[in-house]
Amino acid sequence: MNPPKPTPRPDKVSLWRYLKLFRKDLLSAQPQRLYRAWMAEFRTPFFRSYMINQPELVETVLKKRPDDFPKSGRISEGLRPLLGDSVFLTNGETWKRQRRIIDPAFEGGRLKDTFPAMLQAAEACVARLKGQAGEVIECEELTSHAAADVIFRTLFSVPIEHEVAAQVFDKFRAYQRQQPLLNLAAFIPVPRWVPRFHARNTRRNAKAIRALIKRLTTERAKLIAAGQAPDDLATKIMTTHDPETGRCFDTQEMVDQVAIFFLAGHETSASALAWTLYLMALYPEWQEKLSAEASVLDDPCFASASKLRLSRDVFRESLRLYPPVPMMVREATCPEDFRGREVAKGSQIVISPWHLHRQERLWDRPDEFDPTRWHTENGKTCQRQAFIPFSAGPRVCTGAGFAMVEGPLLLSMLLRHFRFELVEGRTPVPVAHLTVRSADGIWLRLVER
Repeated sequence: MNPPKPTPRPDKVSLWRYLKLFRKDLLSAQPQRLYRAWMAEFRTPFFRSYMINQPELVETVLKKRPDDFPKSGRISEGLRPLLGDSVFLTNGETWKRQRRIIDPAFEGGRLKDTFPAMLQAAEACVARLKGQAGEVIECEELTSHAAADVIFRTLFSVPIEHEVAAQVFDKFRAYQRQQPLLNLAAFIPVPRWVPRFHARNTRRNAKAIRALIKRLTTERAKLIAAGQAPDDLATKIMTTHDPETGRCFDTQEMVDQVAIFFLAGHETSASALAWTLYLMALYPEWQEKLSAEASVLDDPCFASASKLRLSRDVFRESLRLYPPVPMMVREATCPEDFRGREVAKGSQIVISPWHLHRQERLWDRPDEFDPTRWHTENGKTCQRQAFIPFSAGPRVCTGAGFAMVEGPLLLSMLLRHFRFELVEGRTPVPVAHLTVRSADGIWLRLVER
């Protein structure tokens, strides 16, 4: 029994049909042959894009020559209303300055400092679920709430029940379902002054989220000035000076960065954890192994996280099968030659973790769930060359280490107290919204141990 794939599509469709499929579901629009191809070309009347699925090409773009392949501006068309000029969207010197300020907050030593807040969020999640034992629950809602709680506790030292945090979470849930990963404007080059193709509700929710985040950052700035701020991620980032310019983030820049922390640190973690819970219901023998391993949390501390080895392998396998960000888009700044093909300046270079993680030429049994693969020679090789759930190279997600502590911890805490069981007729189908989600939610029965 293999995990579900997106709805299968024919290998060849017209451009108009492709655009309709893409808008509805980016994953199902991709033809089956891409799971074997090293490279594929996609043409529109306006530009050409190339999906690269060969490790050597991916390494060139992400690691060896990242400055020659900056983030595509077409991606920002869909995300700009929420993220502004956050580190996720910027390029060049602006991006480098932002990373110099942000990265110190996520260094190894800081992870230990954030662990108590993660643990509190996990315990709060378990407590909330106690009253739902025996019921069928929607797991994406569960994991979104838990991941948002982690972010607010580690970033601003407030729980999800905090007035402003609760409003941000509520608005973001609406935004997540309305906004696809890529906006249709990504296909059509239009001048900056032309209004973008954003639904009215999407624009309204993005504006509301940013206004709420501004309240949090403004209040924190006052606490910092008064010497009363807690030692959390927000304080660390807001008080870090760029070592080259001496500047800190101003209020507007901090709003942009908090927006991406919430998106990257909450939305992606929620997606990964929801799919992991589904896989645990699909493979109950693994669920029992993780429940037994979770006994190391009887006396939880940061050292406990390193003992959750099986949980980490399972979470990693879930990230392979259901990478939260299924595609990344870069832009060629000069003519290239990829596999004997001329790639013109301005071409879009698509790197797809969704396809690379299931690349039939690389992985043994790519569509099968097997957490033990990470200890095989094939798994170790592919982990180095073809596993990029957090991207790779200089633009690797600054919170990757954070996520690999948070995910296994939340998973272990949940399985320590509950079993998750399949519900007949409720097989989730993966689709791409802002992240890889299920078309109709992930519904599982919650059973208290």
